[in-house]
Amino acid sequence: MTALPFGRVQTAMVTPFNTDGSLNLSESRRLAAHLVDVQGNDALVINGTTGESPTTTDVEKLALLEAVIDEVGDRARIVAGVGTFDTHHTIELAHQAEQAGAHGLLVVTPYYSRPPQDALADHFLTVADATLLPIMIYDIPHRSGIPVETETLITVAAHPNIVAVKDAKGQPVASAQVIAATNLAYYSGDDAMTLPLLSVGGVGVVGTSTHFTGIRTREMIEAFVAGDTARATALNAALLPVYLGVFATQGCMLVKAGLAARGFAPGPVRKPLLDASAEQSATFVSIMAANGF
Repeated sequence: MTALPFGRVQTAMVTPFNTDGSLNLSESRRLAAHLVDVQGNDALVINGTTGESPTTTDVEKLALLEAVIDEVGDRARIVAGVGTFDTHHTIELAHQAEQAGAHGLLVVTPYYSRPPQDALADHFLTVADATLLPIMIYDIPHRSGIPVETETLITVAAHPNIVAVKDAKGQPVASAQVIAATNLAYYSGDDAMTLPLLSVGGVGVVGTSTHFTGIRTREMIEAFVAGDTARATALNAALLPVYLGVFATQGCMLVKAGLAARGFAPGPVRKPLLDASAEQSATFVSIMAANGF
């Protein structure tokens, strides 16, 4: 059985900002505690795309990471997003996260440069050589511009520090091939693909809607793992409107809107994103309410 390096349920946490756009560390702590203690997350991904990492500085990334580790690092795994399109910068962020006490690293496919597969493998292996922390590769071709091909994933899986994949490729057959050939733990990077990925050997999710659906997503996963596929299917059907609704526009925008409607203070998003419109926010909040959230 594949190990669970980061548990079953992880949330890619948004980064709260003050109204002036500065980092809100007190609200970050509050949100992290809620996600772990109320929503039942085994791990949190900090400084990921949903955390608006393209628009936060290295100094802000460190401050946020240290605050969350201090708040919940004794009861959840904290995975630091460190991936960039620059191998050297990625290593710098990996060292920063390691020194801050992170439990793992999320390393996205280098974007924009579109490296060929041999260069892509070299990137992941070079980062893995530079750290002692376990690494989760983030395979998201619709953002990065290129996939991590099946053979590349099988190749880099031989490195002892590369232990997991956040899979947002949407190709469960290809994922099944890697799962069959390696010991990589596969986590769905698309909430709605969680159950399909479990069916081919996936172990859990790195979610966006799990800011709200964490407990019921865990119930679905645990039902499937226990062999109760009928219950897992029913739970998935009930969760789908929220899984899909959070991506009606950019996911971070609607998570922040949903959190604001629930009494949190996530603050604005940073440009080039814009805050969700009143109509977008109302639609998402009504979807959550209609489905028991």
